[in-house]
Amino acid sequence: MFDIEKLKFDDKGLIPAIVVDAKTKKVLTLAYMNKESLKISMEKELTCFYSRSRQELWLKGETSSNYQHIVSITADCDNDALVVMVEPDGPACHLGTTSCFNNEVFQSDERHEFSYQSLMELIEGRKTDEKEGSYTTYLFQKGLDKILKKIGEECTEVIIAAKAEDRKETIYEIADLAYHVMVLMIEQGISLEDIHNELASRHVIDHKVKQEKMT
Repeated sequence: MFDIEKLKFDDKGLIPAIVVDAKTKKVLTLAYMNKESLKISMEKELTCFYSRSRQELWLKGETSSNYQHIVSITADCDNDALVVMVEPDGPACHLGTTSCFNNEVFQSDERHEFSYQSLMELIEGRKTDEKEGSYTTYLFQKGLDKILKKIGEECTEVIIAAKAEDRKETIYEIADLAYHVMVLMIEQGISLEDIHNELASRHVIDHKVKQEKMT
């Protein structure tokens, strides 16, 4: 276990804490902790910060109920900044938004941020707002049987590529399979969070099994 005495607090006794959603990996806010608020955070497994404006401790969610349940706290290489991974109960920002970081300052024309959530939203948009000429819209129009048929075809293509030990082709086919599975998820009202929670529950079970085998 890391010794928090090794952390480097500034001359005011504070250390910056970058709060990140453990599921989406989205940066939620930047706050500050002192040694006392850090200890409270670790004891309660809830984020507790030090307000520089009010000069007092504040437990996030104490008045709004938007608690942030701590998954992990990691120090940087210089031990003078923290990343706090959390599962939030609600918005992180006092303005009611999920994140405090909403004002885009710059966006590259050539490089675009990708996320599975944004792809899911795009696919869902092709279902709710049909677009002529869209392959995704076409799949939704044809219905469940067509979607399942495509998933079956893509599974076969993944197997063929993997059996041939063609790494590049295997990656390509897995991406195709993932896309068609996401179409199925939208068709049946399954979210990324549903899959995340299922996998997380299996991880816990697997961990317990491993522990039992070791004892």
